Amino acid sequence: MNGGVWAAPGRVNLIGEHTDYNDGLVMPFALDRTVVATASRRRDGVLRLSSTGTGGRYETVELRVAELAPGHGPRGWTDYPAGVVWALREAGCPVGGADLHYESTLPPGAGLSSSAALEVVTALALDELYGLGLERQRLAGLCHRAENRYAGAPTGIMDQTASACCVEGHALHLDTRDLSRRQIPLDLAAHGLCLLLVDTGVKHSHATGEYGRRRAGCETAARTLGVRALRDIGYEELPEALERLPDPGIRALTRHVVTENRRVERAADALTAGDPRALGPLLTEGHASLRDDFRVSCPELDLAVETSLTAGALGARMTGGGFGGSAIVLTPLPERASVTEAVRRAFAEASHGEPGISPVQPSGGARRLS
Repeated sequence: MNGGVWAAPGRVNLIGEHTDYNDGLVMPFALDRTVVATASRRRDGVLRLSSTGTGGRYETVELRVAELAPGHGPRGWTDYPAGVVWALREAGCPVGGADLHYESTLPPGAGLSSSAALEVVTALALDELYGLGLERQRLAGLCHRAENRYAGAPTGIMDQTASACCVEGHALHLDTRDLSRRQIPLDLAAHGLCLLLVDTGVKHSHATGEYGRRRAGCETAARTLGVRALRDIGYEELPEALERLPDPGIRALTRHVVTENRRVERAADALTAGDPRALGPLLTEGHASLRDDFRVSCPELDLAVETSLTAGALGARMTGGGFGGSAIVLTPLPERASVTEAVRRAFAEASHGEPGISPVQPSGGARRLS
């Protein structure tokens, strides 16, 4: 195959935040907003990456495939696709040069995993261009390695798996320890509900030090407790575990991870039982935990959540790694307009930038377009 067009979606994480790098449980779904790659093979060992950036600005970078290595080359968005090529070649996949041009409907820094979509669409295009035959979870794993090792972002594997493996109309229940997956139907409209996405406009970056410090704190807690990862602390064991952790910051991180895993289980049970309204309190509890224990929220996210609840939403929380980005709001369909207006008005009164607010539906994973 010489060329084609592929797309990979961003994701909304319904629940299960900062649990994936703790071997825990997550439940994302794919967005209908994607990164699209037009790709073709090259015979000269050159990786030519281009995109239409903000303001219509056209960016192009050329790299030698044989010279790709972590810590070398330009920093920025090209690290994600270049890292994928590096990870594929390191894994023994015979990938050579390519022309890849990207267009995106995903806002960067909004907590919707635009970086994972960029990685996954690159990997899928190269998989088909070079006839690699990679299984989707293997493809996601190589993209995750690219993000950790090449781009230097200490994230878990949820985002890449969601972009590669989600199914339309479903949330993906993923066990990040054994990578077992279960597709759970998510038809909110059938129950008179909708999920709003509130993009606060506050940009974040997973490669910054605060995210890494949270992960290091979780790893310290696991070592202190003598377990492989915080996933191994059961919900009933949490009080005893917290007593064994002398540092209050480490205790708070541990409390969030253990209770968040429990919230994912309860959310999966609610959806399986056909009771999506029960998600509301779980979302709100999750936000409080992320705000108070994990300390990754920000004033704009807190305002979006608090205003939505006051205006009649059933539940709301920040989604994504935090330090900015987006919130999700579960609301009855009749309250959608009033919740939207209340959040916009609250942001204006607080002199924040105008938030982007739109309904979201669970969509399909990465795919070939033509």
